[in-house]
Amino acid sequence: MMSDFTYATGKRKNAISRTRLYAGTGQITVNGRPFEDYFPRKTLQMVVQQPLKLVKMLDRFDIKANCSGGGVSGQAEALRHGITRALCALDPELRSVLKPAGLLTRDARKKERKKYGLRGARASFQFSKR
Repeated sequence: MMSDFTYATGKRKNAISRTRLYAGTGQITVNGRPFEDYFPRKTLQMVVQQPLKLVKMLDRFDIKANCSGGGVSGQAEALRHGITRALCALDPELRSVLKPAGLLTRDARKKERKKYGLRGARASFQFSKR
């Protein structure tokens, strides 16, 4: 197995993806499973492949990723972020294609914390005047 790879970390909500790009044939492995098994929904598969399709390199790299935390959707977007950052580290000229598409921006939105005295972050208990 080749050890020369490009490494990047992608994040989204509470999900973290540690991503490695190898020269290869286009296989994507997430947590030791093919990404079609790990992300069964077609929309999530499209999200993961988005940066590779944008730079027309779908079958140039093998990707191995470890995803943890968050949910399936957050992990898919964290993986997309990791792939994008790894591509930019590999070839800085790709930045001009990936940046306008908004793929390099870390989506910092997280779940808002629950406030004391309330039912949720903003939802409060039902108020009765009488």
